[in-house]
This record gives sequence, structure tokens and C-alpha cells, in this order.
Amino acid sequence: MSTPDRRVLVLAHTGRESAVLAAEELVSLLVDAGIKPIVMPGDAEGLTDSTMKLLHWAGDEDPLDAVELVIVLGGDGTILRSAELVRGHVAPLLGVNLGHVGFLAESERDDLAYTVQRIAARDYEVEERMTLDVSVHLDGERLMETWALNEASVEKADRERMIEVVIEVDGRPVTEFGCDGVVMATPTGSTAYSFSAGGPIVWPEVEALLLTPLSAHALFSRPMVVAPTSVPAVELVQDTPGRAMLWCDGRRSMDLPPGARVEVRRSAVPVRLARLARPPFTDRLVAKFGLPVHGWRGRLRGSDGWDSRVGSSEGRTESPECPSNTVSNGGSGKNPDGSGPSASPTTQNLP
Repeated sequence: MSTPDRRVLVLAHTGRESAVLAAEELVSLLVDAGIKPIVMPGDAEGLTDSTMKLLHWAGDEDPLDAVELVIVLGGDGTILRSAELVRGHVAPLLGVNLGHVGFLAESERDDLAYTVQRIAARDYEVEERMTLDVSVHLDGERLMETWALNEASVEKADRERMIEVVIEVDGRPVTEFGCDGVVMATPTGSTAYSFSAGGPIVWPEVEALLLTPLSAHALFSRPMVVAPTSVPAVELVQDTPGRAMLWCDGRRSMDLPPGARVEVRRSAVPVRLARLARPPFTDRLVAKFGLPVHGWRGRLRGSDGWDSRVGSSEGRTESPECPSNTVSNGGSGKNPDGSGPSASPTTQNLP
């Protein structure tokens, strides 16, 4: 009995040389592991000739129906673009970080060989991340429907003029103020635009929605965290002095007329992410933002997993809760026993 072909879709930001070289290495490693690397015609431009010789073209059918995994090479922006493809499909997305922070990425550039090794062994888990259904209304008419993984933001379109908005939750007004905008985010998006605007960091397993004002001219302009069943909304005041726009994940946009109302609600369609290691989100946060943790209770537990007494190099041992070089900490992910508590909302083991 023949074994079905194993196929992995490869997506890369081919406008960057680092991504092109990483794609060349990744494709070679996949072939050596007996996995067929698939590419869509529109994503092949810029790849090297040696890479192209090893790639297989996606057919006329939806390529996501024929692959078991999607590997993305790039930063969070490239991963967000790829999320548009995988949302609603069984095939999960695995990001390899070629950018700076890379909160959505699961692996790093230097760990490609190990990443392919885990993929070949089917040694990964799948996590489902909440997304938002976003709709725009005006005078009772629905103008637009879209979605977001990180956030939907209502923002001023003119630099010199702010916008006047009313914040609503579950059809009830909360407050009105002038501002540069309002971000409505998921827990995944809490470390993105909302974070830059002073919003709270929300652990991924927390089911909630966030509202974060941007430079609001008001005494009450605090970020708010509401239930996942709530429906937050931002409505433009009819005589708002400035023009406004809706942005979803910084990718999908729309000009908003005065009086437009943007509402978000938890979507029934998540984005599936492949995870190689699942250390505490706390460690991921410390590693990605380079947070200082020296002096914590007289000891240091660094992002590389080492424990050491402050001011002393003695007694350095690897922590079983925070194994060294874990992928989700921004390291290599060499954590084969999967130790460490879960930091994922919804996961499932592969068969």
C-alpha cells in the first residue's frame, strides 16, 4: 500500500533577501525529509533557481485542501498575510521569524533544521486563536463585512484633525470623546497595535475583547476589557471634524463616512497555529520584549531558561519549567518532551 504524499505549502516574503535564502534552505530540508514543498504561482517570484527546481506547483484546486501545514518565512506582517489564506482551513500555520519581535512566529531562522525535523515527525500541536468578525453600518445599512486576527482599528485619516467617536458595548453607550482612533483587539492583538497604544497585555488563553483609545482627549479614556460574548462598537459622530478609516490587521481598510458604526464580535472561525513548544506565555513575553528580570526574589530566570543567583555565576542549572532554547521563547524549541504548562487557548494533539 503506497504512502500518501506529504505536502507543505511554503510562503515567503520574497522581497527580502533573507527570506529568499531561508526559503532555499527550508525547501531543501523538506525534500530531504520526504515532504513535498508546494508553492503558489504568485508567490514564486524572486526565489532562486535551485529552490524552484525542488518546488511543486499548487494545482487548480485550493492548495490548502491538499497540504498538512503552511510554513511562513517572515515577520508578523507576512504571517498576518498568510493568516488570510489559512483561516477556515484545517491546515495550520507555522511562522518562522525573520523580523524583529515576531510574536506570531513559532520558530527562528537559525532553527530551520530542527523545525523540519519536528514537522517530519508530526511532533507539533495545533492551537486555535480567536478572530473577530468586523462589520460597518450606516443608517441601518451594512456597508462592509471583514475579519481580523489582531485588531480592527478606527483611525483618523487626516493628520491635523482628530475624530469624534462614541464607544459602545452591547448596544449601550459608554463614553464620547475626540481622539486619534480606537483599537478593538483580540488577546492575540494585545501585544500588537493595542500594546503600542498603552493597552493591557492579555494572555492568549484568556477569552476577552479589548478596546484601547488612541490619544483620546478625555478624562475617561482607559482601555477596557470586555467579555468574549460582548459586541464592542465605535460610532463616528455625524459632525466629526476629521475623516476616518477602518483598518483590520493593517491590511484591509475602508474609508468611513460620518455616522458610520463599526462593530466587532467574536468570530466562529479561528486561525489555526502550529506549535512546537508550549512554555509559559510569561517567558515568551520576557524574551520577545527583552524585559529585565534581574533581582526577582534574589534569582534570575532568563529567557534562555537558565537560573542563576544574582551577582553570582554559581549554581547555574536548567529549569524544568522553562527549558532552554524553546521556540516560543524565541529560541530553537528543542523541548522534545513538551514540558511546561500550557499557554494556549485551544489545542489538540495530532493523531
